[in-house]
Amino acid sequence: MTAAAGALDDLLARLAAGRGVLVRVLSTQGSAPREAGTWMAVWPDAITGTIGGGQLEFQAVAQARALLAGQGGAVPADGSPVRYPLGPSLGQCCGGVVFLGFRVVGAADAPALRAELTDHLAPVALFGGGHVGAAIVRLLAALPYRVRWIDSRDSIFPESTPAQVQAEHSDPVHAAVADLAPGSQVLIMSFSHAEDLDIVIACLKRLREHGDLPYVGLIGSKTKWATFRHRLAARGFTEEEMARITCPIGVPGITGKEPEVIAVAVAAQLLQRRETSG
Repeated sequence: MTAAAGALDDLLARLAAGRGVLVRVLSTQGSAPREAGTWMAVWPDAITGTIGGGQLEFQAVAQARALLAGQGGAVPADGSPVRYPLGPSLGQCCGGVVFLGFRVVGAADAPALRAELTDHLAPVALFGGGHVGAAIVRLLAALPYRVRWIDSRDSIFPESTPAQVQAEHSDPVHAAVADLAPGSQVLIMSFSHAEDLDIVIACLKRLREHGDLPYVGLIGSKTKWATFRHRLAARGFTEEEMARITCPIGVPGITGKEPEVIAVAVAAQLLQRRETSG
């Protein structure tokens, strides 16, 4: 799991004020506290994100600050791998090996870092800017996902969104399905059943042609899905095709209707799928 969106936003904001050191887990061997891709940023008086805590992080922070202070020879400043065995010498019992890269970064690096630290995240496309959609976006922005947030109402989105969230106006809304990133997990919760149905149809057509949307979830009750199934069958979709749609969405057993509760259930379902497919 990579650093959360709040950490990325903090990184970009701090870069505007001064230099820092980006510390990334480049690779691991055996047992390690975090996986490759995890990062933290070290500043003279603060830390953004985490690479797992413990003595590994303590030592990495000290070496990063030595770089910022111009103390040559601590660690390479160009991102070259530095090996850390997680044994008795480091005071960690994981037993594996972590390779870290250190890079001094400044304001000019911000655009490239934003792309670098989000492009590898799992893509989610969320259709619907209402209360539930907004709650899910807020939660997913703190998880290892990049979110494409789509609505047919241009004024529905907040003035600013987290760094790994792209808000997009699309009219008609289902037109955005055609150019979703391959592998996107799709969440459908627009303001109307008619729009929801159009988006489902567009997703089913894309699945028929490309099969590259691993999860399509539709918010709603079993009654809503029964109605949709009847309409989809009338349009020529088979039972096998309709089985690709998940409705209701969210892990079973969470029955609250509050937007934040629904968001937790949906995020948990996406994370479960991530674990089983990974």
